[in-house]
Amino acid sequence: MTSKGLVTIPADVRRRMGLGSGDRVEFVELASGGFAIKPAVDDVRSLKGLLRKPASPVAIADMDKVIRERAVRAQDR
Repeated sequence: MTSKGLVTIPADVRRRMGLGSGDRVEFVELASGGFAIKPAVDDVRSLKGLLRKPASPVAIADMDKVIRERAVRAQDR
């Protein structure tokens, strides 16, 4: 472990865990008091409820109109 708390995971372990450069891992505490390392991936279903629903539905044509208007304003700046 480095002085900054970084740990090198051996190449064979990374390969067997399916980890690549930039992937995140998390340490999970076991009932025995030890720790395990696992890829930090969340099921997409865990995102449900993160964003609230709009008060009323918005038509795609209305979205396109607002996008065009804002693009024109951005060009005028």
